Formats: sequence, C-alpha cells, structure tokens
Amino acid sequence: MDEVIQVTQWLSSITPRKKAKLFFFTTHADAPSPMVGSNDVDTHEETQLPLATTVALHNFKNIDEFLKKKVNTFSCYNVIENEITKTDYEYLRFYSACKYLDVVPPFLDLEKISAIQNKFEMTDEERDYRLLLDSADLVLEKVCDSLKPAGVSQMWTALRKDRNLIRGVKTIDIIGFFVDPNPTGIKECLFFFIVRFLQKADKINRVNTNRLERLIAQCDESSSCEEGKTIDFTIDSLRFYPTELYPFGFCLIMCVIEGRDGAMQEIEKTMEISRHLGMITHTEKNPTKETIELVKKELMKPKYQFYSSFTCWFMSHGDSNSMVLADGETIEREWFLTSFPDISTFQLKPKVFFMVSCRGANKFSLKGDEFEGQSATCDYYDIGSALIRNRMLDITDSVRDISYVQPMMDTLVAYSTILDHLSGRANTHGSIYVDRACVLMSENISRGRSLTEILEHLSQDLHEILQETMDEDRIVYKQACHYDSFFRKTLKLPYTRHPKEDVHSAPQ
Repeated sequence: MDEVIQVTQWLSSITPRKKAKLFFFTTHADAPSPMVGSNDVDTHEETQLPLATTVALHNFKNIDEFLKKKVNTFSCYNVIENEITKTDYEYLRFYSACKYLDVVPPFLDLEKISAIQNKFEMTDEERDYRLLLDSADLVLEKVCDSLKPAGVSQMWTALRKDRNLIRGVKTIDIIGFFVDPNPTGIKECLFFFIVRFLQKADKINRVNTNRLERLIAQCDESSSCEEGKTIDFTIDSLRFYPTELYPFGFCLIMCVIEGRDGAMQEIEKTMEISRHLGMITHTEKNPTKETIELVKKELMKPKYQFYSSFTCWFMSHGDSNSMVLADGETIEREWFLTSFPDISTFQLKPKVFFMVSCRGANKFSLKGDEFEGQSATCDYYDIGSALIRNRMLDITDSVRDISYVQPMMDTLVAYSTILDHLSGRANTHGSIYVDRACVLMSENISRGRSLTEILEHLSQDLHEILQETMDEDRIVYKQACHYDSFFRKTLKLPYTRHPKEDVHSAPQ
C-alpha cells in the first residue's frame, strides 16, 4: 500500500484527544542540548502555532500536517552509527508516545528504533518504552484530564489578564480572548498550549510549577473539575516530583565488602528493594576512586536523561569526614556528595544518597538515668492566614527566576548515623540501618507515602533498637540517623510496582 495512504489511514484512526496528546508528548519541552543536528533556533512556530490554530479554528489540520511530517522524516531517516542526533531523540520520543497512547503506526520501522537504542547503549531493561516517556509530561496530562473544558477556559482567561507575560505573542492573539474548548480535543490543545507557552517563557519547568498552579487556583471549583476531582487535588499533583510509570529511576549501589561482615546481605537487600520500587539497578562491589570516576563518566551518557530520578547507596567504613574504599584509600564524603548532583543528565530531578558508614567512634551509651527524657510544652497562637499574608512581602513575577539552579538543589542525603558517631551492623546481616530502611520502604509501597515520611519513620524505628559493641566492653548504645534535604517537591514512592515488559532485541 502507498505510504501516503497508510499515513492518512493511520491519522484517521486516532481520536482528536489522542492527537493533541501525541503532539504534546512529541514536542517535549526539555529536549537535551547540545546534540548533533540541534541548534538554538526558536521552535516557537513548531510547538505552539499548530496548537493555537487548532484551538482557534476547531480544526486539526495543522496537527495532522505536523504528525505527517514527523512520520515522513523518520521514514527517510538513516541511522548514523555512533553520533546521537536530534532526530534519534525525537524518534524515540515519538515511538514511546505512540506506544503509550496505543496508536503505533503499523508502518513504523522498529528496526530503526532498535538501532537508535543501540547508539544510546541501552540495556534490555532500558528498552522498555516507558523509560522514554517524560514523567513531567505525564503528570501534566493527568492535570489536563482532571479539568473540564470550562476549567481550562478559566485558566486561559486568567493567563490573558497577565499583559506583561503575553505582550507581543502572536499565537496568543490567534487564539483570541474567548475560547470554546468543548469540541473533542480542543480542551487538550488549549491546556497544552498554555503549558508549552509557560515553559518557553521560562515560567515553569519540571520542578518549578508555581505559575501553572496559580492559574489553576483561579478556577471555579464547581465548574472546572471533572467528577471526583477538586482544585486542591489537581494542584497537589503538581507538588510531587514527576516519577510516573516504570522505571521509578536509576539506582547505583556501591558497597565495600572487604572487612565488613554482612556486606553481601546489604547488597542483596538494597538490590531487592530498588527493584521492588521499579528502579533499574547497577552494583559496584569494592569501589575505588577510579571506579567512582568511571561511574560518574557513565552517568553523563545521553541515555540517563530518560530517567526520572537517581538513587545511590554507598556502604563502607568511615569517619567524620571520609569514607574508606576497597583499596584502603579514603575519599572525602563532601567531595562525593557534591560531585554527583552536578551531573547534567539528572538536573531538575530528585537525587537521593544513602550514606551508610560510621562518622566517628562516639556512642550514645545507655547508663543510669541518661536516657530518661523530659517533656516540654509550647504555646500556640491562632493567627488567621489572611492576616499573616497581609503582613508578608508581595513577591512579584519580575523578581522570580527559574533558569539558574544551585547544583545541590533537588538532592537529599540520608546518613545512617549522626556526625562523630558509630553506624551499627550485625555480623551476618550487615548494616542495621540498611535493613530497616529496606523493610520500611517495602512496607510502604502503595500507601502513598513520601520518601521523607519513611525516613522520619526510619529515624524513630532505628533509635528504638538497642545495639551492642562487639569489643570486650560490650557497650549498649543507640544509633540516630538523619537526612539533609534540598528537595523542592515531594518524592513519593510508587503506588504499584510496574513490571518490566518482555523486551529484548527490537521493541514490540
């Protein structure tokens, strides 16, 4: 059959709502750069004009033309060995979006997709199409689904009132002030236009969504939300780190085995819980400084940009400032922690470090009355939120910026013990901290708990356990863990463990 006819038949089989979503996923806002074949040309026309004309004319002609052009580009594309191009990236995104929406063109060349995945050096696990979807876009899709056409129309009205933001933007004028979002697919096109417009204007990104939240907050709840949804529910969905679908993220496990009884148990437990959470896992036994440098270099490869989070378990002996490696050399803990968050492939994504080692030799020993606690009371004052807000600064958009980010932002570091203190372990089972952390994470899958809630529970649980030194003094002591957080959103554990698909050579 002629390819033109095939493309036409394929497009006619897709509903307007799915066309809008396919366009949205395919015009992903955070495409990596620099890449071969990419440049700094403004893609405003390509990403916003088709949405604007579709909303204004209630006609999907321009979106159809965009999708036809993509298909034709991929059809003629020759996969070049070694070099990763912009088209490679777009091809994978297009395929994953089609797979997710169940609209894969029957004529799409899956062998090319497999060849592109080879260029990205993807393992069998990483060839799951869900890895290629952008979690932030999936969250925005759910927000759109929770709103009625009237709600999106109200967001549009609120956006149009911000004259400083929309001044001189032609696509805004194309849509006009009053919009009828009720025809099938128009609500989605209008919502996705608003999102892409705010992204291009540097007002929102995958972490900073306050500007979008404020637009939603101005909607009338009685007319703007789908049945069973509320404004608060919709806004809350934007306040979590986007980690939709499988995999939950990439997990790196580094464990020094030499001279650490139970170390293999630590590896088994952390591997089990990371896989249970839906992470793709890599383990380094007996790491050296050279190993760490190689791992950092590996994590800078383009394929890691597809992951939505990064977790690292580092288990070894240590003291207040450093950790002991397998060859007896030491590295500064601070150097390790500051070198990983700066890796570009995980920018604006949650990064969690579990640092499991002693940080000194002190012990919180239980002697006499030392562990008897005292209670204290606080006075609470009922101050109306409106009164508080009236006394606060009025922070305008003109003094806000989301373009520049401190490297440690979106990072959480969990320590197995406090500074200058021991980190306890059992001879056969390894670190008690690792054991309890894995148990609590496993128990809380599907309960909607955040990582910080679990770490707080872990702090309580671990501090109840009486431990004993293995020397001749046999001192009974307690261990206290803690974490430092630079998170800007909440990181929730997945509600379900998304199973891996059976993927091997070529995608299905």
